[in-house]
Amino acid sequence: MMNERDPTIAADALPLLIFPCNGNGLEALDCLSEAYRCVGFVDDTPEKQGREVHGYPVFDRSVLGERADAAVLAVPGSPTSYQSRREIIGGLGLSAARFARIIHPSARISSLAVVGRNVLVMAGVAITSNAVIGDHVCILPNTVIHHDVVVRDWTLIGSNVTIAGNTSVGENCYIGSGASIMNGLHLGDQALVGMGTSVIRDVPPRARVVGIPARQL
Repeated sequence: MMNERDPTIAADALPLLIFPCNGNGLEALDCLSEAYRCVGFVDDTPEKQGREVHGYPVFDRSVLGERADAAVLAVPGSPTSYQSRREIIGGLGLSAARFARIIHPSARISSLAVVGRNVLVMAGVAITSNAVIGDHVCILPNTVIHHDVVVRDWTLIGSNVTIAGNTSVGENCYIGSGASIMNGLHLGDQALVGMGTSVIRDVPPRARVVGIPARQL
């Protein structure tokens, strides 16, 4: 594991703080390129603060001001808390320019695609022509996002997901691992797609769908 003390890290690598110290944050360590060096985690849980995780210290939010030189990757959220991501990340009080964009070296992103700020793209992800990935989006390993897909801000996408062409994913959605979404569909804001679900028709805002084919809970 490379950390800030590792001499193999480039001297001009930008310092990075990862918020919070959760599963997504830990997986982000494996996605760092030579452009960034992690200097620690930020977490609101008192029991985590003051400890080290894989050699990286865990701070409270005061470090965001103390280390104003550091970029920030904010990746909170789970199937139970994804709808609060906008409020949690906004509560950090950071300017848009402060947020990092972390893309695993093995990910494949078309030169015709657009990727926003505070985006984490993990290993094996493919994002093809004309796809648009908004701000504050997290995409887990081996997901494929096809041509002309739009993924709007604050959305979480699990591993091994397939989103077919011309699909629109709304803000603050959660797409569980192994899900497949047919081409040309629209997922409304704050929709949840369960693990392994096959979506073959539009999903209304705030709906929760599961199964093959998807049915609304």
